Amino acid sequence: MTNRSLASNLGLYVYALGAIALGLIGLAWGDFATMWQRVLPSVPFREPLAYLTAIVEFATGIAILWRRTARIGAVALTALYSIFTLLWVPKIFALPLSYDPAGNFFEELSLVIGGAVAYLLVSPPNSGWAKREPLVARLYVVCVLSFGIVHIIDLPGLPSWIPAWIPPGPKFWAYATTVCFFLAAASILTGILSALATRLLTAMILGFTIFVWGLKLLSTPHDHFSWSGFGISLAMSGAAWAVSDSISACARQKPTVAAPVEPLRSIA
Repeated sequence: MTNRSLASNLGLYVYALGAIALGLIGLAWGDFATMWQRVLPSVPFREPLAYLTAIVEFATGIAILWRRTARIGAVALTALYSIFTLLWVPKIFALPLSYDPAGNFFEELSLVIGGAVAYLLVSPPNSGWAKREPLVARLYVVCVLSFGIVHIIDLPGLPSWIPAWIPPGPKFWAYATTVCFFLAAASILTGILSALATRLLTAMILGFTIFVWGLKLLSTPHDHFSWSGFGISLAMSGAAWAVSDSISACARQKPTVAAPVEPLRSIA
């Protein structure tokens, strides 16, 4: 990361901004991010844990913004998101015929992979960890596939989440975004135009943040669910952006095949 430009690492800062937003939302409400951070009401000391989580999210987000503390912040945030990811595992086994718990699992996992990529982005370029960056970034494909599956399952009600004023209409965007998830997954798996595909994927997820959750905040500014959804979506945008930065950087660094040197011919 040390030899990359600011523009090529914007995802790192958006990822940090998502953590800061979740921290501020948690501190304001004294609660976890509703359905996404699945901590049951029966958990002892739930409210103090919610405040502690919010403080950690805010602090780690700030830490990622500073070069000296970026790696520590990324590790701590990845560990925290890993806990929320694992909390969905019992629900997956409890409801094996429903994809909803698995869908939430992979949403949280996308934040974990984003955190791992963020750590690798700020690691020394020649370190052993940095060399694993391409592999870790491409693991994000499992999350993209899950996003597409969730869209297929939710397709009947999906248009109701899309603003009607966006042409050519909610039903078009419901189908288009579903297809785009699978196209992006295929691109990441094959490596064909993967840099472009992940850029477009990031733009799409960021669009959800702005046009779905951002507008929802305007209509329900006092709703904790809306704020939590916005914070999670912003964090997911940052994770996708960090993955895209990583894949794009790897694509630029691919060695080009040199043209064969034609042997010198004798002039005799």
